[in-house]
Amino acid sequence: MKQDNYRTWVAVTFALSLCVIALGAYTRLTEAGLGCPDWPGCYGFAGVPKGDAQQALAASRFPDAPLEADKAWNEMLHRYVAGTLGLMILALNILAWRKPTRPKALPFMLLATVIFQALLGMWTVTMDLMPVVVMGHLLGGFTTASLLFLLWLRLDSRAVLPQVEIPHRGLQVFAVFGLLVVIGQIGLGGWTAANYAAVVCTQLPLCEVDWRQGFDTSAFALIQPEHETYQYGVLDYQQRVTIHVTHRIGAMVTAMTLTALAFLLWRLRALRVVATVMLLVLAGQIGLGITNIVASLPLSVAVAHNVTGVLLLLSLVAVNLQVYRMRLQGACPGQVAAGQGMDKHVA
Repeated sequence: MKQDNYRTWVAVTFALSLCVIALGAYTRLTEAGLGCPDWPGCYGFAGVPKGDAQQALAASRFPDAPLEADKAWNEMLHRYVAGTLGLMILALNILAWRKPTRPKALPFMLLATVIFQALLGMWTVTMDLMPVVVMGHLLGGFTTASLLFLLWLRLDSRAVLPQVEIPHRGLQVFAVFGLLVVIGQIGLGGWTAANYAAVVCTQLPLCEVDWRQGFDTSAFALIQPEHETYQYGVLDYQQRVTIHVTHRIGAMVTAMTLTALAFLLWRLRALRVVATVMLLVLAGQIGLGITNIVASLPLSVAVAHNVTGVLLLLSLVAVNLQVYRMRLQGACPGQVAAGQGMDKHVA
């Protein structure tokens, strides 16, 4: 496979990872995470049980988990597509080792990530939607998409930057800080969703109840008391309010941080496009978040909020890589960012 074709394969795999994220959000939001009570099959079958005989056998195997075909299909579709993504990432690794100049570390990291993702998918079912597992599964999906996007950018043979002013190291540090802030906010969003705290507050900008008086840090304990199931949440109302308000405050911090970062990026002509894209995605994410609150979490908007969240993360990945490449070119004039020079610096 030629280098350009390999990059195309990476792009297709990356697009599929976004589909997996969207399907995962749809599965979670339709309460289909336990649509199949076992893993990797469904009621002991490779697919959703069909016909009276299979459905009767499913009922005998799992008498406490009645079959809901729509939810079961949502869950199995997500598993099928996620499994396909795993096979495509395995193929990326095989193809990477067939040509010495192709990156090896990033494909290997992707393979390790997707294997761990499969384990998290299994634990999501076997541990009955334990919040820390659900949040970890979401973060793993975002990590997979980010690594694929980074690999795609890494393979760009045209990434030779023009002679421009080299960014100050402080910009690079602030870009990394912005990335960490976005990751933290995504984690808060995952914790909010996993604990069913998305609609406990319906007014803006924070909450209609006295959240300061009842702020409860125990709401962020990753390991919660054991329950038969965590579906629909096990925390009390005040704990969910605490999570929800913290997520909103995190959104404000994220917006201010990325706005400041965009201002710094705009001062360098070569970074204006990526700064503009980042701000547009940020504006879209804020709009979707507000819509979720005022419209009580419409399914399409909630799924879009998840997808736009990963797009915001990807924009920060692009920002950091672009700043890094510009500083590298300043330190090593004449080197090709995605070619021989980058081979020594980027996996």
